[in-house]
Amino acid sequence: MDVIENLSSGEYEPIICIDMHTCGEPTRIIVKGHPELTGTLLEQRSEAKAKFDHIRRRLMLEPRGHFDMYGAILRQETEMTRAGQADIGVLFTTNNGYSTMCGHATIALGRFLVDTHDLAVFSNRTRLRFDPEKKMTYLKLHAPCGLLNVTVPTTEDGTKSDPTRPVSFVSVDCFATGLDISIELPESPLWPSGFSIVADFSYGGAFFCLVDVRQLPFLKNSGLSNFDMDAAHLFTRALKKTVNADAGNSYLFRHPKENDLSFLYSVVLVDKSLGQPLPGSLGAEAGLLFFGDQQVDRSPTGSGVSARLAIAYARNTLKSGDSWTYHSLVSLKTSIQAAFLGTVLEAVAPEAPVQYPRIRTRVEGHASYTGYHTFIVEKDDLLGNAGFTMQGFAR
Repeated sequence: MDVIENLSSGEYEPIICIDMHTCGEPTRIIVKGHPELTGTLLEQRSEAKAKFDHIRRRLMLEPRGHFDMYGAILRQETEMTRAGQADIGVLFTTNNGYSTMCGHATIALGRFLVDTHDLAVFSNRTRLRFDPEKKMTYLKLHAPCGLLNVTVPTTEDGTKSDPTRPVSFVSVDCFATGLDISIELPESPLWPSGFSIVADFSYGGAFFCLVDVRQLPFLKNSGLSNFDMDAAHLFTRALKKTVNADAGNSYLFRHPKENDLSFLYSVVLVDKSLGQPLPGSLGAEAGLLFFGDQQVDRSPTGSGVSARLAIAYARNTLKSGDSWTYHSLVSLKTSIQAAFLGTVLEAVAPEAPVQYPRIRTRVEGHASYTGYHTFIVEKDDLLGNAGFTMQGFAR
């Protein structure tokens, strides 16, 4: 029997994935083969972690993935799809777990969910709303952090996405949780004893800690234009560990409603001296973002853009209607079109007294297809479900 016929015989419980990238950051979309999950979307997230985490490890880590792979598990049924509030749900996967929000993956999913007409993959595809005048299709995506309104540019008849125009999404409520928070770090060869930094904390569907690179001895002379990635990795890891170790910091990443969303997701190094503005924006800046188990985002990070907009709004440096350009290392070195455009849409009335205002944001960027896979695990594969990273062996 031919090798291809052998692999497709059904013996191996295949998982089918579509691979895309958004401004350089991958999204592996699991379209068929993931075990069924039940309950609310957050309950499905918990079930995936407890019972089926080997699937995440199999697809995110080596030998089928890599340390910086990112994934999305489509969920046809959630409490919001059953109520008619959402068209489809999604769970996001990283190298060490399940994130609560992902902007780059949302942009990629927007294109894919418009392009697919397979009702077994997207049962509510025919329910999407199409505007023939604007040539836009509108999608309501239920993420673990809440409902995202996604706008996808399309062809004349709305049957396919138009990759020449950016996909955008409107965020959940975003808000700063702490400005100018002083944090003292344990001594390191990279900085002296008693070294402290000042950081901002904010929520954009996940919680972020943002640090201006001009404070850092190993970055202040060159910023993100020329720096030591290993040093940046050691610093962000030490900062995240220090913040998490102090229970007094927990208010900085405490979600007002859901405990499952209450954790520090990412540390962002911000360089406000770099980047060219996209048309229609007031300015630009660059960022280097570490998330999960020190994954490095190749894109400017959609949820991070929302969090940064919330900080700018809290500081009164941006107001409703203002847009700003956010660059990654990739967009700085390749094309300005690989940057994200972030816009403060409007202030949102909070449900309870809060220190900083809440806003909704719009983030837009470009996504492209890179391929598709049918992943299998042979019954005698000694590493079938383990998954590994070389970084893990080195620690």
